[in-house]
Amino acid sequence: MLIGVPKEIKNHEYRIGLTPASVRELISHGHEVIVQKDGGAAIGFTDEMYEQAGARIIDTPEEIFASADMIVKVKEPQPHECEMLRPGQLLYTYLHLAPDPKQTELLVKSGATCIAYETVTDRFGGLPLLAPMSEVAGRMSVQCGAHHLEKAQGGLGVLLGGVPGVAPAKVLIIGGGVVGTNAAKMALGMGADVTILDRSLPRLRQLDDIFGGAVRTEYSTNDAIETHALEADLVIGAVLIPGAAAPKLLTRDMISRMKKGAVVVDVAIDQGGCFETSKATTHQEPTYVVDGVVHYCVANMPGGVARTSTMALNNATLPYAVALANKGAKQALLDDANLLEGLNVHAGMVTYEAVADVLGYEFVDPKLALQKEAAKEGAAA
Repeated sequence: MLIGVPKEIKNHEYRIGLTPASVRELISHGHEVIVQKDGGAAIGFTDEMYEQAGARIIDTPEEIFASADMIVKVKEPQPHECEMLRPGQLLYTYLHLAPDPKQTELLVKSGATCIAYETVTDRFGGLPLLAPMSEVAGRMSVQCGAHHLEKAQGGLGVLLGGVPGVAPAKVLIIGGGVVGTNAAKMALGMGADVTILDRSLPRLRQLDDIFGGAVRTEYSTNDAIETHALEADLVIGAVLIPGAAAPKLLTRDMISRMKKGAVVVDVAIDQGGCFETSKATTHQEPTYVVDGVVHYCVANMPGGVARTSTMALNNATLPYAVALANKGAKQALLDDANLLEGLNVHAGMVTYEAVADVLGYEFVDPKLALQKEAAKEGAAA
């Protein structure tokens, strides 16, 4: 299989779909890899490193999209990239389709097979390709939140851990999954007063065990969110409904009554955000202010630590990339029910139910979609 790796074009996005080590692994399985010129240069992966791994360097994305059987990316394709996809081509990347009707429309129109990292599952019901970036984003959320609490950044002027004689900042984390757990580790390590809200009692028990009672755990209700948000210096939104739009848990009214100079970090912004006042921002202009509250809503947070993120992501995505290349997309998907969960769009059909429901498409079972396409190909032959 010919595998193409274009350079990411989203604002301040320096990650790349494959590291030189991953390229070498795919080539050892008999595949060819083409990488766009300077695709990884910003994070220390030079063209020479890719060539030493066996890749060919290609000047333009147009050449890569025109020739590759599989496109491996990090972020969702931008409209120009969607328009370069073709029927039968495989796209393997993060998609986050539920809050993005335009991208969904273009991918459906392309006829390509589109696998979303964020909906691939494992046998435990986890999200193994989302987890590495959730770990990064969770840890970054506290780092970024602490920075923007500084007065020069528009915050209240609060040190997260306080000092002897001065109370630490109060941090509220809404959601106790991978993002929330990693955020709590960082906030606790910096000496903050941490509260985690979640709707799963078993998860709250796990968190209590993990942190040995050092963080406050509480069942998440509207009342609990409001009570803790109004007292908080930093609120981190860490909720996720796989493949679907995030619920709006912190309302505009609650935001308006929070401390002036408090900071909210919406890690769920890729799925539309979990604060009513959230709108996507970039690393170039990461914050804005609503009712005196600083909002950090960067849609590609892990891109801020792009080298770490790229390496962590490749650790998770590479085994599936090898399977897709070795077997071909259809066979690999049919052989692995967990990978099949990642199929969001195939041959003009929406094959992920949460996306179909929220955007008004007919949902086609992914296995049925693959069989339909195979039957069409057989009839044409």
